[in-house]
Amino acid sequence: MQPYVFAYGLAIVPGGTIRAKQRMSRRSGHRFADKDMRQYMNPTHRRMRGNQVICKREIFSALLMVALMAAARAQAPDPADIADGMRLFQQKGNCQACHGWAGDGRKMDSQMPDGANLREIPTDRSRLVQTVKCGRPGTGMPAFDRLAYSDGRCSGLKKSDLQARNLDLPDPPATLQPNEVNLLADFLFAKVIGKGPMTRAQCAEYWGEPVEACNELPQ
Repeated sequence: MQPYVFAYGLAIVPGGTIRAKQRMSRRSGHRFADKDMRQYMNPTHRRMRGNQVICKREIFSALLMVALMAAARAQAPDPADIADGMRLFQQKGNCQACHGWAGDGRKMDSQMPDGANLREIPTDRSRLVQTVKCGRPGTGMPAFDRLAYSDGRCSGLKKSDLQARNLDLPDPPATLQPNEVNLLADFLFAKVIGKGPMTRAQCAEYWGEPVEACNELPQ
């Protein structure tokens, strides 16, 4: 006897004959009850299975939409958080002393180290947060994490490692809590990072209204 081809609960014998799987038990080692075969052959059963597939697809689509909406909300920080981050940038962290009030590297204190132009520098959130917490030894950028270089959390290095490499790390104006670092990052990505040169329109949006400093900027 030639081998049988099994498909969708049926055994198709080369030559065109269709037989139930029940008759193929000699080759497959399985035996299907007539009730099972009637379910495979019943159009109503097939429609029910089709409806189940459609229902599962709809549920999956709905769950995917909810996940995408949640991700979008997570990527859009609250305006209040941005305002808090701006205050940290200007006051507690005093980031503008080195980076300038616009984050463009035009420092506001000539005695401070030169800060990077944050409006042009490419970075992502994780790298920015790590830089704020751990600073950049040897560049004048302080570490704002109170425990930085005490337990290896900063690239596995400790203060003794920095000393051995003759890398200076200045003290920050104040240390920041983890939530404050995240607020600072929210502000920087909303108003500074990757925004390009500051214009008058951006300046007014930055401060919430046109201020005198905006008049010095191009249209």
